[in-house]
Amino acid sequence: MSNQSNQNNNVTRQWGSRFGYLMVAAGAAIGLGNIWRFPYLAYEGGGGVFLVVYIIVVILMGHPMVEMETAIGRYTGKDTVTCFQRIHKKWGFAGWMAVVCTTLLCMYYVVVGGWVAKYAFQYIVSGDFGSDKQAYYDQFTSSAVEPIIWTLLLLALVSFLLYFGITNTVEKISKVMLPLLFALLIICGIWALFVNDNAIEGVKYYLLPDFSKFSFTTFAQAATQVLFSIGIGWGLYETLGANISRENNLKSDAIMVSVFDTAAAILAGFVVVPSAFSGGVDIESAGPSLVFNVMTDIFDRLAGGRFIGACFFLAILFAVISSLFSFFEIAIRTFEDNCHMGRRNATILTAVIIGAGNIIVSLGFGKLSSLKLPWIDANGFASYGLYDWLDMFTAYILMPIGCILVCIFIAKVWGFKNYEKEVTNDGKFGRVTLFDKIRTVFLVPFFMIVILLTVFGFIK
Repeated sequence: MSNQSNQNNNVTRQWGSRFGYLMVAAGAAIGLGNIWRFPYLAYEGGGGVFLVVYIIVVILMGHPMVEMETAIGRYTGKDTVTCFQRIHKKWGFAGWMAVVCTTLLCMYYVVVGGWVAKYAFQYIVSGDFGSDKQAYYDQFTSSAVEPIIWTLLLLALVSFLLYFGITNTVEKISKVMLPLLFALLIICGIWALFVNDNAIEGVKYYLLPDFSKFSFTTFAQAATQVLFSIGIGWGLYETLGANISRENNLKSDAIMVSVFDTAAAILAGFVVVPSAFSGGVDIESAGPSLVFNVMTDIFDRLAGGRFIGACFFLAILFAVISSLFSFFEIAIRTFEDNCHMGRRNATILTAVIIGAGNIIVSLGFGKLSSLKLPWIDANGFASYGLYDWLDMFTAYILMPIGCILVCIFIAKVWGFKNYEKEVTNDGKFGRVTLFDKIRTVFLVPFFMIVILLTVFGFIK
């Protein structure tokens, strides 16, 4: 076990300020998971009961995992792979699995981000999506050229800015982008509540829990959403933690990141659910396409719809970009540190790998829609399209396994005594309690096992 920390690593550039780090970390957490995925999962999961379960899971699993992963990253000040290897040389595989998970996730995440950029642009220039929003959505996403162009533009922008390092240009951008994101969401939320007819019924469904609708599926969906939304189990906070000053209180930082992320998700729900109730939309049948082909129809039929539609899609776009900064950095930093590449080569290699995946996934909605990948569960053999397969494999398998590995690493490999020294700054910021240990050893692994059993069909 190495005693080297990032305080002895003079090549590690630290964040310019605690606020800057919090904005980048919160920006990494707040993305498509909050604004695109959370609202329709909340509706499918029973509204208020899903919200209650989600908040409980954030408290019991979300912020503790952020603490643990950030502490591992800060201890060595290195990339996701090296930070595990520095503590135990045989544990680099946990870091590589996280890099693979994030890279695969980016292969579909950037594609959907390209769709968001297209819709934001369309609202700004005309707001015209035709009379049949579903047809517009289908025609655009199945096109062989246009969605790839928007995807590659987004890929190029993020890669260009990361070339200059995540702790300078990106930190400055995030300080502006994240507050603006919240401002746009608040504007949309106020509009949804006071302009929409019948919005109060949507608010009641969204906020008031009906525990008769609770099921293991609700729990598994909420727990998986926490993984996807906060960004745990796939190397995010090990990477960001490498640049944190030893003076930072990792425990309070983890709480702040979790609060920002949960607030963004709840705000997005305030926009989508009341708007859909007012428009008489069945959110459950809309599913993942809700934001694109349903919300555009709702905005089109309500007063001020074009303005609020532009604000709404710009908010999602800001969330996408702020997330991708940190997602890309996981692979870039690993190639740079662990594979001993320069920043330029690491950034180019990451962009090329993700970009190639983006093109294939985008074509999977059109020319390659017949291409299916196999899946095995308790019900037998199944097959899914590229997007659905990657979503299930990353969010429902690799992320839960990643969380289990981190818990084992903290409890058995690094040890609670060494972990406590790092996360509390040698006792300056409290201690690791018995409850913290119980969460690490029992609660988080149990939550992850439930997710794995659900995705493979063993729990209904």
